[in-house]
Amino acid sequence: MTESDIPHAPRLLPDAIHRAAKPGTVLLRLETTRSRKGHLDGAWWPRSRDIGAELPDLVEALTVHLGPVARVGLDATAWDALPPRLVVGDQVVRVDSFPVGDDTVLITRGDQDHFSLLVVPPHATAEAARAAMARAVRAGNVTDAAQILIDTGTRRAYTVPEDGPASGEERHEPEE
Repeated sequence: MTESDIPHAPRLLPDAIHRAAKPGTVLLRLETTRSRKGHLDGAWWPRSRDIGAELPDLVEALTVHLGPVARVGLDATAWDALPPRLVVGDQVVRVDSFPVGDDTVLITRGDQDHFSLLVVPPHATAEAARAAMARAVRAGNVTDAAQILIDTGTRRAYTVPEDGPASGEERHEPEE
């Protein structure tokens, strides 16, 4: 029996993604088990809060491993100006605003297949980001995204005012 004769499961989470990130590539880790029993399916460390600059690379990377991405759900208060949709390659990706917090992004593949990713704040140190990403992809993880960031010493990048930031308003880390 040749490898081409072996039936392959639909594009689930990959068995292993341990490639080193090259400069200019998306920093992403996906859970390496097919069970998907944990709270999170992976982790993403964007370089900024500019969703127009960050989201296309994430969608391209996820498309390679998961197949076409139909929707992305983000908390609008955590990002600079969410567009209603993005064109990435030859696919249109709908961008929805959900009150999920700035520590989570929801990915929809197909009609109902959802993936939840921890979002490591752009300001995080490399050590804290690696620790948070490793916890997020641990098989059977039951810790939510916010608690992982707290446990690994990564604060939120900024405090979101109750009524949300004004468009284009500059954000700063809270002073201690």
